[in-house]
Amino acid sequence: MATLIDPDFRARLRALNEKYAAGVPALLQAITQASSRCDSEGPRLEPLTELHRALHAVAGSAATFGFAALGQECRRIEQLVRAMLNAPAQAVAEWPGVRAQVTALLGWAGRDAAATDFIA
Repeated sequence: MATLIDPDFRARLRALNEKYAAGVPALLQAITQASSRCDSEGPRLEPLTELHRALHAVAGSAATFGFAALGQECRRIEQLVRAMLNAPAQAVAEWPGVRAQVTALLGWAGRDAAATDFIA
């Protein structure tokens, strides 16, 4: 009887996880650049949209590859940025608080993006 279990599944999954882990610095760099753009240009539509996309990319994939806390924190901040996009008149007032949270995220992820708990 043929088995339905792929004998190479775990090895391929491990390789995918390692590939994702190797790409985490680039994902964090995209968040950094988008956040810096919000600083320099102000939290306007285009830089906020760029930041939202960068956060969304991590939020949507991180948990799949063993970075659950990173994904959860990116999702939380992504939702804050989405609220700013939906209320652009309030974005300037809200940006410093969101910026502080992005900075905390980047600092934590720079130390250990695979940590199981987010500790700012």
